[in-house]
Amino acid sequence: METLQEKISRVLKDEIVITDYNPQYPAQFEEIKKAIQEKVPPNFFRRIEHFGSTAVPGLAAKPIIDVLIEVESLKEADRILPALFEPDGADYFWRPSFSDNIGPWYSWIILRHADGRRQAHLHIVEADFKHHWDRLYFRDYLRLHPEIAEEYARLKYDCARSFRDDRENYTKAKSEFITCITALAKQELEKN
Repeated sequence: METLQEKISRVLKDEIVITDYNPQYPAQFEEIKKAIQEKVPPNFFRRIEHFGSTAVPGLAAKPIIDVLIEVESLKEADRILPALFEPDGADYFWRPSFSDNIGPWYSWIILRHADGRRQAHLHIVEADFKHHWDRLYFRDYLRLHPEIAEEYARLKYDCARSFRDDRENYTKAKSEFITCITALAKQELEKN
């Protein structure tokens, strides 16, 4: 049986590939949303949002659907979700919100295609996880500002070339841009 450390090592080695935008991403999100809702008790997922690069029309992305999910209780989610998703080949993690094991902690699930490629990342949080919900500001800002989305795409291609097999540093290399744009987005979108 795979240890937690072996599982972490395995998922961190998945190659980072950026592709052109696929207009099927919204439909793929809807299919994933329906499939995951069927696995859990009714109303267990309180809110389900498509976010990340696949949620921005025209934006180059890793072909993995990011899904932000609200639950009432993470403790309850951590208790039941592994048993519901792991038998189908998903990878379940109890993960820190920030690097260096800084909480708050949340549930994170990697769904995979039959061939093992990543299909979706489920980020499962409570309503008060501001850091996660702020990602919707970033998404919405990129939707409204295609020139910023294009700048982000160039950054992602550069990061993927530099960190093809290093997901941690790929993410870190994008973080300053994301933080800056999210702050601008909150300023602009909260005015309206």
